[in-house]
Amino acid sequence: MLVLEIDNRNGAIWEPPLVNVTLKTSRVGKAGILEFTILKGGIYEDVTFQYNSGDVVRVRLDEKPVFYGYIFTINDGRDESVKIIAYDQLRYLMSSDTYVFKNISASEIIQKIAIDTGLEVGNLTDTVYKIPTMIEDGTKLLEIVNNALTKTVLVTGRTYVFHDDFGKLSLTDIADWKLDLSLGDVSLAYDYKLSRSIDTDTYNRVKIVQDNKESGKRDVYIAQDSSNIAKWGRLQLYQKAEDKMNPAQINETLNNLISLKNRETRTFSLDAIGDIRVRAGCSVSINIAEIGINQYFLVEECSHKFEGADHTMSLDLKVYA
Repeated sequence: MLVLEIDNRNGAIWEPPLVNVTLKTSRVGKAGILEFTILKGGIYEDVTFQYNSGDVVRVRLDEKPVFYGYIFTINDGRDESVKIIAYDQLRYLMSSDTYVFKNISASEIIQKIAIDTGLEVGNLTDTVYKIPTMIEDGTKLLEIVNNALTKTVLVTGRTYVFHDDFGKLSLTDIADWKLDLSLGDVSLAYDYKLSRSIDTDTYNRVKIVQDNKESGKRDVYIAQDSSNIAKWGRLQLYQKAEDKMNPAQINETLNNLISLKNRETRTFSLDAIGDIRVRAGCSVSINIAEIGINQYFLVEECSHKFEGADHTMSLDLKVYA
């Protein structure tokens, strides 16, 4: 059973009658968003019932925690329906600030920003890699975190998901977030669309350059796949290395980039019976014999919809391994 509570933060907690609930999560760059419609003016409604901006919203399904956030938008009118939008803690990272970091990991950056903004922190996986320097001037806090994670994946090849876990900022390695769940021919899924592309994020040649202050020249590092160049044409990714990176670190970044980018981007949009364990950042197994798919996909976008007793979900998925 889905239970939604509105906490006025004054000791009053309400469970309003729900019409529908939609929970959306994104793997990168967005706060979790809860959109729900309630009915007001019912015969059993407490006369003191209120819903205001900033109120806490908690959602549980069969007593398991699903969402913890805060009301940001209320759309009210003459009829009984009230549409409300709430966001999780990541919404408070949409403000901008200036930071100068030196020799610091992405997880340490998250910890620092959380302390400065007074946000709750949960389990933060140690990203280990120390970013030599990072200067952000008037940048959104969530973008700062994403920039740090991008720098980390380029050097280490490990991808992390920054998310809110029922009111606590958390960081998880995608390799550690594989669900024991299969979607496809024999379970849950009832519609899908498959896309294969080399148009947006595919590169078969990676070129990294670094200014050499001693020689006064520019050092060039290249990795490429000649067979894929012959098949697709040359698709080059060009980047400048940070001054403090040594040749070994540059070559490691080069190899990680060619490994990550030298392939077709394969994405799914899939509709299925809802499983609340699924959210952006986790991985699920997709098994569809018709198109020869039997592997794990990373959930990029996830939308759960609750209407009465019906629970469905729509997923945007991407191959990561």
